[in-house]
Amino acid sequence: MELAFKLVALAVYFGAMIGIGLYAFRKTKGGEDYMLGGRQLHPFVAALSAGASDMSGWLLMGLPGALYMSGMVEAWIAIGLTVGAGLNWIFVAPRLRQYTQIAGNAITVPSYFGNRLHDRTNILRIAAGLIILVFFTFYVSSGMVAGGVFFQSMFGGPYLTGLLLVGGVTILYTLFGGFLGASYTDVVQGLIMLVSLIIVPVTAMFVVGGPTAMFASVREVDPSFGSLVSGGTWVGILSAVAWGLGYFGQPHIIVRFMALRSSRDAKYGTIVGMSWMILCVTGAVFTAMAGLAYFQQNRDVQITDATNGESVFLDLAQILFHPLIAGVLLAAVLAAIMSTISSQLIVTTSALVEDIVGGVGVKLGDGAKLWGGRVGVLVVSVIAVILALDPGSSVLALVAFAWAGFGAAFGPIVLLSLFWRRLTMAGAAVGMVAGAVVAFVWGQSWGAEKQPLDVTLGLFGGEHLYEIIPGFAICLVLAVVVSLITPQPPAKAMEEYDDMLDSLATGVARDRSAEATTAS
Repeated sequence: MELAFKLVALAVYFGAMIGIGLYAFRKTKGGEDYMLGGRQLHPFVAALSAGASDMSGWLLMGLPGALYMSGMVEAWIAIGLTVGAGLNWIFVAPRLRQYTQIAGNAITVPSYFGNRLHDRTNILRIAAGLIILVFFTFYVSSGMVAGGVFFQSMFGGPYLTGLLLVGGVTILYTLFGGFLGASYTDVVQGLIMLVSLIIVPVTAMFVVGGPTAMFASVREVDPSFGSLVSGGTWVGILSAVAWGLGYFGQPHIIVRFMALRSSRDAKYGTIVGMSWMILCVTGAVFTAMAGLAYFQQNRDVQITDATNGESVFLDLAQILFHPLIAGVLLAAVLAAIMSTISSQLIVTTSALVEDIVGGVGVKLGDGAKLWGGRVGVLVVSVIAVILALDPGSSVLALVAFAWAGFGAAFGPIVLLSLFWRRLTMAGAAVGMVAGAVVAFVWGQSWGAEKQPLDVTLGLFGGEHLYEIIPGFAICLVLAVVVSLITPQPPAKAMEEYDDMLDSLATGVARDRSAEATTAS
């Protein structure tokens, strides 16, 4: 009976996601709608969508588990990510929203690079598109593996059934709804995650006797739990904080900025997005503390994952709540996984259709882009499912690299393109490639012992410097140096930069290329 209640809750959740996808399908009329929502995304939707697609299962399982096992020293990654997300919204969001429209109405990150830097060779678009296509295909696969493992561990069903169920529902609403479908479902998923990370720790806190009793039990288990440095190394702390650098180059996050109605929406998005993130991270911290107190006071009850502590949220949800409510709370983990998969699918297929196919000279109409995007979702999804058929697949090892790789390859280029008019195509190309290569080589050379989806949470046991730091630095330095020794950008690029700055005050962006086409 208990299992039946949980399955009913999940069935309702899956049905709601498919329904939202069909609703978005009716609002999706062309290629730009499918890939960017027609640049009419409400800042509330953009903020929750960016947060939900960013955090994945790490927020509900990885972070509470790390804190449960090692204390607040593991909170540095959350601090770094929160600061990085805030800076991203404040400095990158408004400029990127305006510039992507001014620079030829770019609807993907690679096409923005090409248009912004007037790359007539399409080298930037194709290179960036290939980076996205390759690594996000593996990233999507890893999310499907996580969904299959979750279904297997929580409900005792076959891994393949869970994989196909989670992957199938996500593919279905993404296939029909596109960017809007992914964004609208992200809102629901983000709210589920937020409510769950409030209800579970608050309920557990009062079950163990209130805040005072909880803190006392935590101190009894681990007197140094509250220390931000106990058990850590400075290299480890620096590496964890550096995860915040990755935000500037994550395509599935910054594409939400591009979809805003105008740059003025960024302020509202910042308030909503950062409030959501701070509340969720705080909830994860209190989940770990309430879990420590509960299992300390109830020694006859054992945490399921005694090795990593990553089941603390799941265990508390099932112990403290009716199975139907527990099923809804458990759906929060699937929500985190599915929101990330859907966002990555859209970015990957957009890169395939808009940048790789378009970059080699194939011209597609708006309708062709729409259906090309849907076919792309299906193709990438099939490949990802095939890669995920083995639950122990080594593709999980690429998840940690994907964040560092995108952050190192794209992050400095995004920042320089928005804040330095002198950036050239050659500088961006050299920096992008060098950043990705350094991140990859550094990670493989120094991080072979790391766990695939848990790279940061294991940093504090050694002296590994997270690869995003050298990769980001090399990309930044080379992009600047090469730009300075190559001819300055064309006059039109300088004019577009000035247009971007002027548009920030009004929130109205002009697409110069569209004006030129109309005039001709």
